[in-house]
Amino acid sequence: MGDGITKQQARQFMLLKHGLLGKKKFLGKAGVIEFIRQVGCVQFDPVDICGKNVEIILQSRVSDFDKKMLAELLYEDRLLVDYPDKQLSIISVENWHYFERFREIARQGGSRFEGLAALEKEALTFIEANSAVSSAELPLEGSIDWHSSIHWSGNWNGKKTNAARAVLEQLYSTGELVIHHKKGTRKYYDLATRHIPKEILSSPDPLPDDFQHMKWRVFRRIGAVGLLWNKPSSAWLGIDGLKNNNRNEIFKTLIESGEITSVSVEGQELFYQSADAPIMEAVLNATEQKQKPFPPQTELIAPLDNLMWDRKLIRELFDFDYKWEIYTPEASRKYGAYTLPILHGDRFIGRADVSREAKTFVIKNIWLEAGVKSTKKLQAEISKMFARFAKFNHCTLTAVGNNAI
Repeated sequence: MGDGITKQQARQFMLLKHGLLGKKKFLGKAGVIEFIRQVGCVQFDPVDICGKNVEIILQSRVSDFDKKMLAELLYEDRLLVDYPDKQLSIISVENWHYFERFREIARQGGSRFEGLAALEKEALTFIEANSAVSSAELPLEGSIDWHSSIHWSGNWNGKKTNAARAVLEQLYSTGELVIHHKKGTRKYYDLATRHIPKEILSSPDPLPDDFQHMKWRVFRRIGAVGLLWNKPSSAWLGIDGLKNNNRNEIFKTLIESGEITSVSVEGQELFYQSADAPIMEAVLNATEQKQKPFPPQTELIAPLDNLMWDRKLIRELFDFDYKWEIYTPEASRKYGAYTLPILHGDRFIGRADVSREAKTFVIKNIWLEAGVKSTKKLQAEISKMFARFAKFNHCTLTAVGNNAI
């Protein structure tokens, strides 16, 4: 086990890595690309109470972020692409070829459906002639036995699905189609060859060996969170075939190759990418030289933020217990369906239940953590945070509930 650090130093390391502590390091559209390359993927969720999950992630890190930046990078610049990684995600298009194995699994899965090949050909012919379509415009009638995750899990439950939707999802899974754009939650698909460079589409899988592929993805996930432990974790979701035994072997291999470094955090062994050693050194030097704390930021954090992927780890390091209650029955919720953590400095100081209603940003409630004093200075920082968040949501008015400070 490596040298020991405190939980506070561990928090500072993670937050500096994410650009959530100290001076903002991700700027504009270039900053969006830089951050997504750093973390590998950001998790997508279509719920839009006060911005979609990906947008909330980016607004907390990228200076002057606007939602149109992400749409442009996805659907105009085509430097990013919607693709399953950690569940539904957004990745850099340059990583497309690393996921060829999943497209091949989808092809094999689709071959089990009689008549699917003919429907695929019909759909591709229509799209080639008519450009991007959603399932509403694709003239395929009827329904077929289909399960949209067959190519990921290998399971089939005989579910009946609209034929147009099933064929579009299958062609998206095999890489023939990409998402051209979205209107709300409706997806429009177009030919991948129109939007992804030929050299990327034709590149072979650089890691055809299962172990090497899993190792690459584990390494990425460590970088996506900043610090991780070698334990079962929701941070590993989407890495098919990863079990305790091969995960242990992957960690051993990454340590031996010098790609990751272990560190003891008050007796708990955690790991970080060795390339992040300068960040760790900055944290340790600041402590040794008794420098002023890193300049704090005050931000609302997305419920599926990369930082929050392992909530047990967050509880261990930050002493903050967070649950996204959107899928919790209303009567059983402790806070609110879309309550977001409030980060200030190197601590989570509370949480806020907020929403966007037309052009009004609504602050329904704020709960500060035990021991956090609501000083005038802190209230001012939280007020500025809400003002930025309202602007990010294109709101011109703000409404404040009775329990909001």
